[in-house]
Formats: sequence, C-alpha cells, structure tokens
Amino acid sequence: MSTPASTQPSKDGVAAHISRLARFATSPQAQPARLGFVGAVLITAGGLGAGSTRLHDPLLESLHLSWLRFGHGLVVSSVLLWGGVALMLAAWLWLGRRVIDRTATEYTMVATTGFWLAPLLLSVPLFSRDTYSYLAQGALLRDGLDPYAVGPVDNPNSLLDNVSPIWTTTTAPYGPGFILIAKFVTMLVGNDVVAGTMLLRLCMLPGLALLIWAAPRIARHIGADGATALWICVLNPLVIIHLMGGVHNEMLMVGLMMAGIALTFRGRHVWGVSLIAAAVAVKATAGLALPFMVWVWARDLRGRRSYSRVKAFVAATAASALIFSAVFAVLSFAAGVGLGWLTALAGSVKIINWLTLPTAAANLINVVGGLFVPVNFYAVLDVTRIIGIVFIAVSLPFVWWRFRHTDRETLTGIAVVMVIVVLLVPAALPWYYTWPLAVVAALAQSRRSIALIAGLSTWITVIWKPDGAHGMYSWAHVLLAVVCAVGAWYWLWKAPEVDGPRRRAVNKPRRRAVNKLEPGPDAQPHGPDANEEHQPAGH
Repeated sequence: MSTPASTQPSKDGVAAHISRLARFATSPQAQPARLGFVGAVLITAGGLGAGSTRLHDPLLESLHLSWLRFGHGLVVSSVLLWGGVALMLAAWLWLGRRVIDRTATEYTMVATTGFWLAPLLLSVPLFSRDTYSYLAQGALLRDGLDPYAVGPVDNPNSLLDNVSPIWTTTTAPYGPGFILIAKFVTMLVGNDVVAGTMLLRLCMLPGLALLIWAAPRIARHIGADGATALWICVLNPLVIIHLMGGVHNEMLMVGLMMAGIALTFRGRHVWGVSLIAAAVAVKATAGLALPFMVWVWARDLRGRRSYSRVKAFVAATAASALIFSAVFAVLSFAAGVGLGWLTALAGSVKIINWLTLPTAAANLINVVGGLFVPVNFYAVLDVTRIIGIVFIAVSLPFVWWRFRHTDRETLTGIAVVMVIVVLLVPAALPWYYTWPLAVVAALAQSRRSIALIAGLSTWITVIWKPDGAHGMYSWAHVLLAVVCAVGAWYWLWKAPEVDGPRRRAVNKPRRRAVNKLEPGPDAQPHGPDANEEHQPAGH
C-alpha cells in the first residue's frame, strides 16, 4: 500500500510541471519562445538542402527530397534556413529587451530554450561538418586504431566520405572523454551517419543542462541576474544554432566547466575540480579555469581552517592536481589512449579566417601592403601568430595572479584569459566564442554590455554559412553581417527604460556578499507568469 503513496508526489510534480509549461506557452511571456520555435522549424526544414549535408544522402533520395539540395531546390532551402535564422535572432533580441527591463524570469529562459531547441534536435548538422569528423574519429578507436596517432583516412569506411578533406589526415585534438563518447556512439549505430548525428547531439544535451543549471547560480553568487546570464550564454544563437545545431563538443565542455565553477563557489571543491577535469577531457580549453579555482579553494581553507596563505595555497594546489590527475587517468585508461591528443591541438593552424587578431592582422597587411609591395601572406601569418602565442604565454600568468582576491575577481580572471586566448590563438571558429560568453554572462549585464554581446553574436552568426564555409572574403556578405550586427546592437541599446516603481526595483543595488549559491527570487514561482501582474507588458 505504500508504493502508490510514494509515487503520488512524483506524478503530481510531473503534472504540475506540464501544467505550468502549458500556461507559459499561451502567455504573453512566451511570444519570443513561439517566434523562435517557428524559426527553428524553418531552419530544420531548410537544413535538409542547405545545411552541412552529406555528399550522398540516401534518406532524402528515398523520400524524393533530394531536389532540395540542387538548383531551385537549394534556393528554396536556403531561403527557409536563413529565414529561420532571422526569426530566431529576432526572437532572441526581443527577449533581450525583456532582459534589460527585468521582466523576464529564469523560468521564461529555461522554457524558451526548450521551445527553440526541440525542432533542431531533428536537423542535419548546421554551419559545420565537425560531427562527421567526430564520428570518424570515434570509429578509429572502435576499430582498434589510435585516433591520436592516425587520421580518419587510415580507417576507410563510409563515414570518411563526409569528413572535410582538411581533417581526413588530422589526428584527433579532443580529450579521451569525448573520444570515448564518439567510440560508444559508433559502436551503437555503426557507420550510420544519420543515427550517429542524432545520438551525438543527444550526448551534448547534458552539457546544455549543466550550463542551464550553473549559469544562473554563478550569476546570483556574485550578485548578478540569473535570467540575464541564461539569455547571454544559453539562448544565444551561437549556442542554440551553432553548438546544438552544429553538434559541437564545446557544448559538453562548457557545461561541465561552468558546473565545476558553480560547485567550487559553493564550497564543493572536490566535485568542482572533478567536473573541470572532465571538461578538459572533452576539450583542453576548460583547463584555463582550473588555476583560478585554486584561489577559491585556498580562500576557503583560510576561512574555514585558518590556514596561512602559503599553506592554503599549497594544499589547494596539491589537492587540485591530485584530483585532476586521477579523473584524467581514469578517463584515459577507459579510452585506452595516452596524451597524444595534446600534440594535435596545433592542427587548427590549417584554419584561416578573420576571427582571430593574428590572422586578421595578416590579412590586412596582405591586402594593404600588397598595394605597394609584394607580400608573402603565409610568412606574415607565421609572424603574427607567433606574436599572438607569445602574448598569450606572457599575459596568462599575470591575469591569474591579478584576479585572485574574491570570487568575482576569479570569475573575471577566467573570462579575461578566455577572451585573450580566443582572440589570439592561431585560428578560431564561431563556436569558440561560446567559451568566454559562458563566463562573461554573469559579469557583463549592463545595457551597454548586453547590446555589445548582441551585436557581436549576431555578426558571428550571420557571417558563417550553413554548409560550414564562411563569408569573410565576400564584401557583400561582410556588409550584410555588419548591418545585422549594428541593428541588433541598436535595438537593445535603445530599448525603452522601465518606468515607475518597477524601474526603481530594477535599479536597486543587487550585489551582496554570499557564501552559498542560493536560489533566486523566482526559483519557485507559482506559475510561469506569477509576477506578470506586477510587470509592464512585453515589447
């Protein structure tokens, strides 16, 4: 008789969540969610012909839809896809105005994420062909080859047909954790590209869930707004369209890293360092956060156990190194690989675009200097990239030492080093910018910062092409991206102010000293629009 009673609360809880979601879906707060949903549907439909499709697609042929990939069909697909992108950008900016006037709650952000993401779970890879490389690298490990020693070309199979030629001979630059995931995916689906893509995208969902959990908690911990943080680093088109639509392992890496930071701020240092170590085992970039977590742990030891500065630092450093090594060793042993992936990180030098300062500088020198004297572009590129690497090597220790005193400073330090790295590494891709965005989300919440983030995110989204190429060498495409970016910036920069008592409440100082990651004021509302009667109408 006890079993039905014990399951009743669970059933009631599910029913309550469904009822709350249904009320939200029909409320004015859901207008951007509904608009973005339509955009996501259009992107998914258009992606069948204009996305990063396979060279040969038997599925489309069996459905008599292969015409979508060629001629007038490709034009139709492109119009649908870019129309969907436009709607999603418009919905995101619409929601951004509600973020600025503080009429959007965290629940609104989470529910909207579900609306926008659901159709994209069924899409082909968008704006990137990386997922095909992931599957081919997983197949290497599945078939007994070392993905850190050989490239996909050494394991001929049908997966290889869709890997970008530039990556067929490149060894895997990813950690053992992700290679293990890719191996299991190919073990389950074999060489089925469609099933493999869908399953890999599902494997990225835990990263998104962790980011949704961590971002508002980190924001509240330093006195910032959780809903704004979610708008910046979860609903951002670079995350929804590129990370999830494009199936990038950055989604898993960023989610694990942010969850690790949140747990460390909460005093759960062992779990925090473990998650950051797991993030590094997906992609090495997450390692930038680990040295800063040592400061957090050391401060905690000084406060709780009255350790001296030196003793606290040594203890925190030793414990962090031990935990990191243990987690990494377990994952490496499970994958049966070594550290060869670290040598493959230099493979990104094959990428040449304008998204990093060294490459942009080399391009400018080549264009301007070429008007007067002959310029060896690749020689100039080598020099600018070396300068960038030297600057990174010199600046990172300085930033680590400078931002060590408080949790807010620690978070700022992580954001600064990630911005430095993404701007000065030899090459970058659009989704690389999600690394600093996740950390900046709690720090850059002024109107000026929100407008700037909107403009930058819009430019990067528009400048890339759905098939994985970019338009940075087409002046028309660059001009279109600039116009869209300026429009996005202006739309939020000129967002109307909130009047009356609500404005005073919004502008009231929000920062407070806290030691725990506590829930925000809207963490348990009675409904999706529980506070709507106290809020101005949405824009």
